[in-house]
Amino acid sequence: MSKRITLAHGNGGLLMRELVEECFARKLANTHLNTDLDAAQLNLAGNQWAMTTDGFTVQPLFFPGGNIGSLAIHGTANDLAVSGARARYLSLNAFIEEGLPFSELDNIISAMASAANEAKISIVTGDTKVVPRGHGGGIYFATTGIGEKLPEFQLHPNRLQAGDKVIISGPIGNHGIAVMMAREDFGLHSEIQSDSANVWPLVAALRQLKNPNAVKLLRDPTRGGLNMVVHDWSHFSKLGIELCEHSLPIQPEVNTVCNILGYDPLSLACEGRIVAAVESSIAEDLIARWRNQPLGQEAAVIGELTNAHQQVVINTTIGGQRLLSPLEDEPLPRIC
Repeated sequence: MSKRITLAHGNGGLLMRELVEECFARKLANTHLNTDLDAAQLNLAGNQWAMTTDGFTVQPLFFPGGNIGSLAIHGTANDLAVSGARARYLSLNAFIEEGLPFSELDNIISAMASAANEAKISIVTGDTKVVPRGHGGGIYFATTGIGEKLPEFQLHPNRLQAGDKVIISGPIGNHGIAVMMAREDFGLHSEIQSDSANVWPLVAALRQLKNPNAVKLLRDPTRGGLNMVVHDWSHFSKLGIELCEHSLPIQPEVNTVCNILGYDPLSLACEGRIVAAVESSIAEDLIARWRNQPLGQEAAVIGELTNAHQQVVINTTIGGQRLLSPLEDEPLPRIC
């Protein structure tokens, strides 16, 4: 690990994994702390709950398809959703920079309230701090969420096996490109919107599968994008993963901007997508159920776990193969 913290330590890639495992997890280890999952699994008074916490520092505060307020609700609820839990209660800490216009704060909190109402989540406690001008990006949020675990799902990396299918619920790269286009002046015009959304309806749809327990693992591909999800799964399972390039759902506009500016859509954050690892026997059923949902209409099987190697490989559209390297540098700071 390098001797000083860099922005790359917060991008969801290799350096962040090292930071979490070697600093935080090693020194704070206890029976409930599991950095392989998006939320802690708790047994409280005989009932199963999940608990997660997150921070939001996106810049700019407003971007096509959302703002930092709606993003904070979606991000927290989604971490619980992919842990098999429906978000019920949230705490909210707001760190407001001196000078933020009240009109912007009002718009942000209104969007937050709308997202929470839509997802039927109650914000039940919180705290507010104001920091001096120049010591923040307008406003930061820290949230903690508690969700009710569903008994149908036993989601854990140790259940991954060779032959499991990798499925994604929709196009990748939209959130990262939407925020970047709102932040920078590249002289480009785009209609790309962030995918920020509550993914709970997609998880709820999985309860109707003939065998919900055949869903092995779910993740929302936020920092590090799809790239780090599949590398994490390969790392945890000691299995390889082969992705099929022509099956990856990427909107042409996103692909064009990535090609022009040199970004890899696989490494860009999504805020309204799910990646699933499932037994092959339910893949077709799952795709059909997700495509019946507004957020899942472009769901696709994009790959498979294999015991032939322990790498992440992309089968290209021209019939070749290339290794997908895990994210190391910081492609787009402060996008979530």
